[in-house]
Amino acid sequence: MNESNLAGAPPNGGANAGMVVSGGATPTKAEGSTGIPMRPFGRHDAHISALGFGGHHLGDAESEKVAIQLVQEAVDGGITFFDNCWEYHRGKSEVWMGAGLKGRRDKVFLMTKVCTHGREGMIATQMLEQSLRRFQTDHLDLWQLHGVGWDNDPELFMRKNGAAEAMMKAKEQGKVRYLGFTGHKDPEVHLKMIKTGFAFDSVQMPLNAFDAHFLSFAEQVLPELQRRGIAALGMKPLSGHGEPVEQGQLSAEEALRYAMSLPVATTITGMEKPEVLRQNLKIAQNFKLMNPEEMQALRDRVKMVAGDGRYELYKVSIRYDNPEARMAHGFPLDDQSEEVKEMLKSTENTGFPFPDVKQQQQ
Repeated sequence: MNESNLAGAPPNGGANAGMVVSGGATPTKAEGSTGIPMRPFGRHDAHISALGFGGHHLGDAESEKVAIQLVQEAVDGGITFFDNCWEYHRGKSEVWMGAGLKGRRDKVFLMTKVCTHGREGMIATQMLEQSLRRFQTDHLDLWQLHGVGWDNDPELFMRKNGAAEAMMKAKEQGKVRYLGFTGHKDPEVHLKMIKTGFAFDSVQMPLNAFDAHFLSFAEQVLPELQRRGIAALGMKPLSGHGEPVEQGQLSAEEALRYAMSLPVATTITGMEKPEVLRQNLKIAQNFKLMNPEEMQALRDRVKMVAGDGRYELYKVSIRYDNPEARMAHGFPLDDQSEEVKEMLKSTENTGFPFPDVKQQQQ
């Protein structure tokens, strides 16, 4: 297995006490880089770009050609962290990202997610093989359990012949370098996952200025990750689809700078259009940490519209739940969800149709 060639030196400084409001470290920039800061991946030697490329939005690109160009421009612009998931757009996001990374794989830190949602470990193994084929690679830098959100998810993950065993086996086989989990619903479930004792290398969660006032991952989960040396991966800096920016609550630059100023290894955001990618590259390449006073002022500014979760519906609404997660738990689906619509019309999708792994069991 070839190691990803990731440059950069560890930042200096220590973590903040109390509520985490700033990065607690001065990010460094890779020698010869385009300017995006590089940060340590938790307790490990690997370093990743402070801005991460979101995989779900890639599937919303105008075409495969545009998607490939976006990925290539992102790499050339200094982004090394690439996020994805086995189920995004019925596999299309992985296929398109894999095509874009062709010839650039050794320059990036590639992550995807597995969608067993409590089902048998052998399904996780099959999903991994499918993801590797889509990406046209022999290994992942990071493999994460996707979308934990319910109280029994930690127990289902750790049960005999479950996903935890499959993930550890894949790591032992050299098919993945690091392991983690993700979720966007409940910080208490994140803490329960951490307390299982599984050796997680990373945890992914929504982190933005609104989060501080509603089911806060920054207040509840970030301090525990810092204490354990687990890499914190922030997502949804613009609340998923940018509604607060569109409605004038804050600017895209304020939103992204705030999220990147938290003590995270990277901040993952969607960039399905060239103009969005270039905007975010410019912010990241010229990034300057917000100081604690600036961050508090922004939190205070959005407090009145943050407390009811209107800009974080992914924490409370089934609209943003992954279909695989809800089906695995026996929960009903929202037929207005983008991903459910894609599932029902999979033959019309321009990517590979969602594989039926149950029929592929040996």
